[in-house]
Amino acid sequence: MAAPLGSMPLGSRPRLPDVADQAGGRPVLLGTLDVPFDRDAVTFAVDSAVELGQRLIIANFAERAPLPLSTMLGYDDRPYTPEMADALAAPARLARELGVEVTRLRVKSFHPITAMLEVAAEQGAGIFVFGPDRSQVPRLRYRRAARAIRSGVSSLVWLAP
Repeated sequence: MAAPLGSMPLGSRPRLPDVADQAGGRPVLLGTLDVPFDRDAVTFAVDSAVELGQRLIIANFAERAPLPLSTMLGYDDRPYTPEMADALAAPARLARELGVEVTRLRVKSFHPITAMLEVAAEQGAGIFVFGPDRSQVPRLRYRRAARAIRSGVSSLVWLAP
């Protein structure tokens, strides 16, 4: 029979696990559908990565048009506009300033919602923050993505309000 915690010698007390131990070393994934991020989503994702001491993966999932000639000529790999590039880079800058390791991904797929689920599984995300700016995503597309994420991701999920 074990002795009560208060009667144990100081050196033999059980160690409480750190928060990072509870997270199991799983990164935080912040994803969007080729639109800027919601401010609350960025805040939640960066705060979670800082508190857990884990890596932050910032991913933009873009739809790739099924045009073989465009792909061969390189028209589907156009750079972001300066505003979009800045909007996608801002969470990475903030996280790096706070000492978080950041990985940025640009995923182009015929099915970006399915690609989100695959990346979350491949990266072993502990928290999936789906944070597109709701004013920039069609309502039906957002709802379809949110439904797929809720049912297809095995990690904690945070959806943009």
